[in-house]
Amino acid sequence: MMARRAPERLVRDGIDPAPLMLGNDRLGDCTAAGLGNHIRATAALAGFQVAVREADAILFYERSTGYRPGDAATDRGGVEVDVLACAARGGYALADQTFYPVWGSVAPDDLNALRLVMAGMGAAYLGVRLALADQAEGGVWDTTTPGDQSPGSWGGHCLLAWAYDGVEEDSVVSLLTWGGIQRATWRWVRSRIMECHGVAWRQLMPAGADWEALVAANAAFLDGA
Repeated sequence: MMARRAPERLVRDGIDPAPLMLGNDRLGDCTAAGLGNHIRATAALAGFQVAVREADAILFYERSTGYRPGDAATDRGGVEVDVLACAARGGYALADQTFYPVWGSVAPDDLNALRLVMAGMGAAYLGVRLALADQAEGGVWDTTTPGDQSPGSWGGHCLLAWAYDGVEEDSVVSLLTWGGIQRATWRWVRSRIMECHGVAWRQLMPAGADWEALVAANAAFLDGA
């Protein structure tokens, strides 16, 4: 999969991924919110939507990180690979169903692979180091805007890469975060990215898709076939 060239553009203007805040305005639960919004983005691509409540995201945040409601000392965010492993083992529970993902990682400096994840798996689950310059409201996140551009000066964050209008350094990428769509340049992504993961949900696969073939092909790839 990663040997292919990614599409030059991934335009999804007619599809609303409907991202939600899911408590990330007051808690450091971006890893849990990111997974909840990945479920919603995947469903939107198939033409429907899944209800994810703030309570669902916070419960998963508790399970995956040890956060205890009311204890600020335990609100420390999550390690993405640990959070993904927790979801794969125990699922991401909603009010009426529980979703179980499979997931894998690509090199964060391989933007072609990141784009392939976006095109083939709905959205890429990213870990980024935000800079203080990114606090400016509105506009496009870029490495050329005024302020402190040091990656990490505003801390780490989990968000989803959803669409892009080109592959040049100044082309615009649509990111799902904090209940909305934030635009950024690929130059910004290259500067800030720490990790990139692909996530797939068997329960959300389109009718007729062959999950077992997907799993077998992945196993063959990992075995060097």
